[in-house]
Amino acid sequence: MSLKKYFVLPVLLFCGLCLASADVIQLKDHAAVTGKILAEKPDSVIVDVGYTALVVPRSAIANISRASNAVTQMASATSSLLNVNAPAQFYYTDGRAAGARDVQDLVKQIGEAVVQVRTPGGLGSGFFINADGYLITNFHVIQGETEISVEVYHRHDGQLDRETYKQVQIVAINKFQDLALLKIKDKDALKFKYVTLGNSDVLSVGDPVFAIGSPMGLERTMTSGILSTKTRELEGELYLQTTAQINPGNSGGPLFNMAGEVIGVTNMKIMFGEGLGFAIPVELVKNFLDHRDAFAYSTDNPNNPYRYLEPPSRTQHEPAEQ
Repeated sequence: MSLKKYFVLPVLLFCGLCLASADVIQLKDHAAVTGKILAEKPDSVIVDVGYTALVVPRSAIANISRASNAVTQMASATSSLLNVNAPAQFYYTDGRAAGARDVQDLVKQIGEAVVQVRTPGGLGSGFFINADGYLITNFHVIQGETEISVEVYHRHDGQLDRETYKQVQIVAINKFQDLALLKIKDKDALKFKYVTLGNSDVLSVGDPVFAIGSPMGLERTMTSGILSTKTRELEGELYLQTTAQINPGNSGGPLFNMAGEVIGVTNMKIMFGEGLGFAIPVELVKNFLDHRDAFAYSTDNPNNPYRYLEPPSRTQHEPAEQ
């Protein structure tokens, strides 16, 4: 179904004062659709524009700006004008189209944000999403473990110094999508370098990508490749497929676009093949973070991200007096 231009003008005029709280879909013909995204499918996006719902083909979309991004940008601009310190964001995105940059410069800039996650049963990778020590990794990296340490490389005077943090809290887990949110709780922890979360929806097959992680324990290893497909279905879930080398130890690490934005979380590969790595799309990561309270880790039932209410007790009936 094609999107006619005569749909666009009323959409832009509708709720003109409410643009900051609406999703904005930029089209390739320089027009835009403003409304609330109801559903996203592999080939289309369904948008509620107030008086009807439009089906926008993916092929016509250049970029999608979420309402949360618009609100954040407006709050940031307002606080800047009023000279007010706005509260820190939990994670960071950039709705603007970012240009490609040199990989060597990007690795120097964002390499400190990528960490090694160690448990008694093995190791994996992860990455910080804010300066306060919150980081993403795979659920299978920490599954069944409570003794977790995180190795971070801090840059001092041009040198990288390794620091191991052992007070690590499990904040939330989603075992169905293989994601875990951790937080470093060490009292002497510094502010951490963090990454920006990108948008895998705007990627095209063949786009160059690169991964940073700890394959086989070799920390800060960078591998590069291309995006092979955006919709590889495995066990009912859709993954990004890449030729960037993914090996044991890469799990939980970031997959970057050439702007240095995270577009996926590497989590598996085909063992008997080369250049067949997979990553969880960053949109699922954002959804996990936005709804992290629903996936809060429970010490009563650590393998289940959901909390259940206690069942009602059975009413006790006293025997009637004779």
